[in-house]
Amino acid sequence: MESTPPAGPLAGLVVVDLTRALAGPHAAMMLGDLGARVIKVESPGHGDDTRGWGPPFVTGPDAGTDPAAERQSTYFLSCNRNKESLALDLKSDDGRDTLTALVQRADVLLENFRTGVLDRLGFSTERLLELNPRLVVLSISGFGHDGPEGGRAGYDQIAQGEAGLMSLTGAGPDDPQRVGVPIGDLLAGMWGGYGVLAALLERERTGLGQVVRTSLLAGIIGVHAFQGTRYTVAGEVGRAAGNHHPSICPYGLFHCRDGAVQISVGSEGLWRRLCAEFGLDPTAAGMASNPERVHHREAVIAAIEAAFTDLDADPLLARLAAAGIPAGRVRTLDEVYAWDQTRSQGLLVDVEHPTLGALTLPGPPLRFFAADGEETTKRQHAAPPLLDADAESVRAWLVSES
Repeated sequence: MESTPPAGPLAGLVVVDLTRALAGPHAAMMLGDLGARVIKVESPGHGDDTRGWGPPFVTGPDAGTDPAAERQSTYFLSCNRNKESLALDLKSDDGRDTLTALVQRADVLLENFRTGVLDRLGFSTERLLELNPRLVVLSISGFGHDGPEGGRAGYDQIAQGEAGLMSLTGAGPDDPQRVGVPIGDLLAGMWGGYGVLAALLERERTGLGQVVRTSLLAGIIGVHAFQGTRYTVAGEVGRAAGNHHPSICPYGLFHCRDGAVQISVGSEGLWRRLCAEFGLDPTAAGMASNPERVHHREAVIAAIEAAFTDLDADPLLARLAAAGIPAGRVRTLDEVYAWDQTRSQGLLVDVEHPTLGALTLPGPPLRFFAADGEETTKRQHAAPPLLDADAESVRAWLVSES
């Protein structure tokens, strides 16, 4: 007899997800991945905006004969697994009454409306906590809910530019580039999920919920890391430096005969090993210490690429590994998802979609283990829902809980 998969560390918690697009839905999906029941409230008729974002769209095998097998956005599929869908018109009496009932029974509510919208609908944060004093509310905005530009609409690429990330990304200072995924949205969602878990933990001590706020601006600035202190402490304004680290050398992408490899030489010991393996002089002028190498980066890169020029990537990586030099290749996404290591880490999950059938989705990046080494988070994941697919079961649950 098969054992029931573990439900996850947040089993028993109810999350009401009023968000759309990516930042909020990603935060809600994180909570659903951990076992919370996530009820996604969507607009009747069209649902979350991302249901229409594409191409690519995909359709199920019965799309030609089944009117329910409408096309599905792969964007929507990326951020809405492990959720139920309920369509509510929050401007109607039924919509407001149903949301009120959900709030009274929920542990967490997530929203990313423009500042003031939820207030006008009759669900200000004060009202939400009046309805349910134990509720944890996550509010995600573009640039913060207050301040001189509070309430400004937030879109990922605009936030990447405004928060300085694009100035640090690209081939050089005159080539600002966005990150290849909506990283501002994703970071805001991740910080938001982190804040929710902290607020739930504090609720265990106080018995009270609270409001957690973050934004795309805050999410990006929160990961400026050494580039932030490089300015606030040292007064240096970091700029895009291509595929090489601004403070460590050699650390970046190096060309070889049939492509490129990446190496990370983060200590003097590693530098000496690299030089010994490839016939370089570790004490040559401008190369004897990391600060010198950073200052003479172009010469260091040229010397290393000259040593790599007659080597193909695979044997080169083998030599680097044998010498203990951290190194790797640059994989395309099809190569990443075909990689045994990716599957071994639980980073792909198989789900059954109601119209698309069997799907493989990128999975959650966390794993949990018991003291005996047994993994405790291998669980069944649910495919992203069709619009309003769970209306009947959610309404029946609300009645049973009243």
